[in-house]
Amino acid sequence: DMQTAALGAKPEFELETLKEPGVKLVNFWASWCAPCRAEHPNLQQLADEGLPIYGINYKDDPAKALAFLAELGDPYAGIGADESGRTGIEWGLYGVPETFVIDGDGVVRLRFAGPITQRVLEERIRPAIDAAK
Repeated sequence: DMQTAALGAKPEFELETLKEPGVKLVNFWASWCAPCRAEHPNLQQLADEGLPIYGINYKDDPAKALAFLAELGDPYAGIGADESGRTGIEWGLYGVPETFVIDGDGVVRLRFAGPITQRVLEERIRPAIDAAK
């Protein structure tokens, strides 16, 4: 089912931690993605506030992905590699970056396609996090 990650769905994910209580983000990213670089400080800000963020590295070279994180910092509580793009298909990905707010039951409460700017953070992401608590 290609619409696994539609709102209200419970996407399967290799990280069992998605079933742990509490709100978390899943962020699809890649080192070759310029908007991913632009949104990175805002992800780091959320991580510094204690929000668990799980990264899915999309169709990337692992060495380049690690270099990206070494340069910009690693906001991720865990990272899955999606070299084939299969996970992206399962989640109904539009492209990278794309971020999902997931509640403590593992249900997608918001999906946001595009980079998380400061404005998006305040107007879309934070309200979704609050609503998911």
